[in-house]
Amino acid sequence: MWENSSLRCLVAIAFLHLLSFIYNQETGFPEVPQNLKCITHDLKRTICSWDASSSANLGLTYNICYANSDLVSPVCIKTEEKRADIPVTAGSTNIQITTLNAAAIPLTTETFVVPKENVSLIPFTPQILSLSPDFSSYTLYLKWNDSGSVFPYGLDASWQIQILHKETMETVTLATYNSNLTGKDTVLSWNWTSDMPLECTSHYVKIRCYINESVFTGRKEWSEWSLIKTVPGKDTELSNAVVYPQDKVVPVGSDMTFCCLYSEGESIKYMKYGSERYPLLHLSKRSSAIKVQNVSASIPSGTNVWCSLQPDNAAGTVLFVGYAPDVPQNLSCETRTFINIICSWNSGKPTGLYRQRRTKYILFERISRENVTCKVDELSKKHRCDFPVHANQKIYSFTLGASNPIGQTESSLLIDVNQRVHLETPDKFTVSTNSSTTAYLSWYIPGNLIQIRLLCQIEISNSNSEQQLQNVSVAGAENSNYRARVDALHPYITNTFRVRCSASEHFWRWSKWSEEKKLTTLEAPPARGPDIWRERSPVRETLKIFWKPLLLSEANGIILSYEVSCYLQETMLKAHEVPGPLNSTELKLGGNDCLISVVAKNRAGSSPPSRITSVDIPSDNVKTEQAIATGNGIYLSWYSDPNVTCGYTVKWCYSSGSEPCNVDWETFPSNTTDALIKSALFQPGVRYNFSLYGCKHNGYQLLQTITGYMKELPPKVAPNFTVAETSSDSVLVKWEDIPVEDCQGFLKGYMLYFAKGKRGASKPSYLEEGPPEVIPKNITDLTKKSLRIRDLQGKTSYRLDLKAYTIGGMGPSKSLYVVTKENSVGLIIAILIPVAVAVVLGVVTSILCYQKREWIKETFYPDIPNPENSKALQFQKNICEGNAALKTLEMNPCTPNSVEVVETRSTVPKIEDTKIVSPVVDSEFPEDGYDTETESHVVVSYCPPVIEEEISSPPIDEHVGPSQVIYIDIQSMYQPQVKPEEEPEINFLTTVGYKPQMQLPVNAMKMESHSSTEEDLDETAGYRPQANTNAWKLDSPDSPISIESNNENASFGSPCSINSRQFLIPPKDDEDSPTPNNTGWSFTNFFQNKPND
Repeated sequence: MWENSSLRCLVAIAFLHLLSFIYNQETGFPEVPQNLKCITHDLKRTICSWDASSSANLGLTYNICYANSDLVSPVCIKTEEKRADIPVTAGSTNIQITTLNAAAIPLTTETFVVPKENVSLIPFTPQILSLSPDFSSYTLYLKWNDSGSVFPYGLDASWQIQILHKETMETVTLATYNSNLTGKDTVLSWNWTSDMPLECTSHYVKIRCYINESVFTGRKEWSEWSLIKTVPGKDTELSNAVVYPQDKVVPVGSDMTFCCLYSEGESIKYMKYGSERYPLLHLSKRSSAIKVQNVSASIPSGTNVWCSLQPDNAAGTVLFVGYAPDVPQNLSCETRTFINIICSWNSGKPTGLYRQRRTKYILFERISRENVTCKVDELSKKHRCDFPVHANQKIYSFTLGASNPIGQTESSLLIDVNQRVHLETPDKFTVSTNSSTTAYLSWYIPGNLIQIRLLCQIEISNSNSEQQLQNVSVAGAENSNYRARVDALHPYITNTFRVRCSASEHFWRWSKWSEEKKLTTLEAPPARGPDIWRERSPVRETLKIFWKPLLLSEANGIILSYEVSCYLQETMLKAHEVPGPLNSTELKLGGNDCLISVVAKNRAGSSPPSRITSVDIPSDNVKTEQAIATGNGIYLSWYSDPNVTCGYTVKWCYSSGSEPCNVDWETFPSNTTDALIKSALFQPGVRYNFSLYGCKHNGYQLLQTITGYMKELPPKVAPNFTVAETSSDSVLVKWEDIPVEDCQGFLKGYMLYFAKGKRGASKPSYLEEGPPEVIPKNITDLTKKSLRIRDLQGKTSYRLDLKAYTIGGMGPSKSLYVVTKENSVGLIIAILIPVAVAVVLGVVTSILCYQKREWIKETFYPDIPNPENSKALQFQKNICEGNAALKTLEMNPCTPNSVEVVETRSTVPKIEDTKIVSPVVDSEFPEDGYDTETESHVVVSYCPPVIEEEISSPPIDEHVGPSQVIYIDIQSMYQPQVKPEEEPEINFLTTVGYKPQMQLPVNAMKMESHSSTEEDLDETAGYRPQANTNAWKLDSPDSPISIESNNENASFGSPCSINSRQFLIPPKDDEDSPTPNNTGWSFTNFFQNKPND
């Protein structure tokens, strides 16, 4: 039994399932379905799939039962896979999944509710049918099947196309393509153009689909990506180095990518476009590229692209940059001979491409279905192309196509050949004549012109620049000559002829003019007699006759002579001929009058006679008027004279320097009252004199004379003027008339300007100070020749400028300088006023000073100055600075300073300034041998504070006289005292220091008697110390002269003030005391009080 292998296998399988069931029951992990997902690919079937928690599913099956609103009863299916196909329903679906083991025993059951929103619409993965490259245009062409047949109805689909390149498969672009699914399988196509040559590297393409179903309420998702299609680059099969693209033609402004392919053993050094290097882009291990932005037009031979490789290799290519051809402009087609149709056009903007890359033109005719390749000059902008004329075809529809490697354009035109006839230029043109008014013409035109009629135009011009056109119509012929006749020509005129032709019925264009031919007609008699005038000499013996030469159109030939005759009552008195070039002659009439006749003659005959009488009617009170200048002529006007029956004659004369006057005249009808006289000989600024004659039945009468200018100009020169009189406030100016030849117009007045100014100044003061300073005077009365200028300033220089003016403008100016006379009254006033003001001010100042003398004296010159305001004490501030014990004029003990008084006996007290001498270190006292008979030396000690001690009076017998007080330098205050025997010598010439303001009488140093001190002091009547002199004790121990004194501050007071030259304590109590005797005047005495004030 066990030898049956099949039975043994079945038993093994059953045993295994049993073991699995037992295991699952024991462990508690049955095969439970979970994570149910439902999708649909075609909106017909829903594919539901799930996951199981255990992988031990050998022999498991699934019983799936589903129910929805579309089913009456649940439907069950059995499957071994973990997925099931269920029909798509509009509502929710209940799905029950039962897991069965190999013995069909249910293991677990799960129920799922699948709403319609949880079903995902995922299209089938699309399949690419083909991917083909076009290397010349960098384009990939993609085709795939849209699988539209799988869907029950039409839908909108979107396709996402991803392009990748390089070995690393970098995304180049991600494009979206929209299509409509029609329920049938359709092959879709799409193309993409790369910005770099496809040879540079491999390109990859894949696609996916998205169905946009608006009714479907579930989730809509992209399909899976298709399999990748590859377009391999040339870098995968390279043998030699090469640069792509090869000889590419691109439009101006393109962005270009150039790649260099090389072998694996090589490496790239650089790449250049033209002469410029660009950064390298790595594409693969055998490919690199550069990008050039906005390329400009290249030269005709193109722009080089260069790739340099290592170790020693190179490759390159050429880029041609230009423009696409313009639409052919001004396309026009016409025929000249009815053999060919010539189409012409302008190429427009140059393309910049030449030779094999040039623009090519093809002319296509739609009715006959023929085309012609046009050969054009690529350097010319005007092109033409010939197309043959077909028999019995009148309408032609042309399309002209233009193309080059960058692009193509075209232009169309529909024509009727009979209406586009442009004949060839007439040839073999001839002109002949046999009369004075007729010419015969002949010409030749090539072509088969039998079917049309020609209209030819003949242009006739003469030497007078007169032109006329005559049209003639002739029948067309084949390669024939054509003739015409021209009448009504002018005799003896050289005419120039030329001819052109066109179609008569349908005019399109004239042919070119033929060559010119000249012909001179024969002569004829003059058409009229010459214009004549006459003038009688002043003595009336001779009559001069003038005539104007006939115009060429009037002479009808060459005038050989003039016949001048004199008639009296139809009887010829005199006659003679004058040669042609002359235009005047003289007749001696001896005071008689006659009728003058002039006849012009040429080879063909004589002109009609011109007649004029020699009678002059006397004139009285002939007035002279002014004409009006018009710029191109002279306008004359006059009053009409009823007695004038045969017109007016205006005569004038040209004169240039020493040459004789050339008479000219014009004749006007009797009803004319004005005229504009024009002549090429008129010049601006020149005065012309005109005479107006009236022609009456019995002769000519001078009616008036007229002067005028063709154009008035400013005067050429300034008028001469002088200053006739001057005064202190006026100037009299006189001037002269300007000569007529320098006026250049009719004077309208004079302008006189005057302002302050000096000769030699660059410009007058009125130009510096402004227009208000200048004073103009406009003198319009031309009869005045002087002007007085008033209200001027005396003794002042003025500049005078005088100008004349016409309608043409202001003439040049002439300047004069004049100085007015001095005004004596003003000078006197100018002197008296300052003197009076000074006197008044002096008197007022003196009165004020006298009334305020006390205040002035106290303010500026006080009797006792304020020491705080004294500058003489400023030197002690530095000495006493920092030492509170050192203070000026205080009653503190101090080291006495040496004072030496030199006195000279005198009976009269004399007050003088003292001299300050500062001692030096090495100063010494005078020796014993010093002369003491005339001067006594008294050395006293000085200390500013007052000592409250008595000082004995000096001896009476000591003489009193001028003295010199010497103070040692302030530094001596701090020197140690010495014994008398050790007393240093003092050099009085070199000592400097304080100088008293007055000399006082001081006793000798060794005073024996003090009784006369007060009397001496009273007698001096000078400076008084700021202390009580009765308290001075010269022999006291503390006195300045006491050598034994130990009082460093001993003092008998200050001998004088520090900064005043006056007495500090004037003698008020003792009126009998002597007064200082001042011999000189000082300003201080002016403020001194008088005793009895």
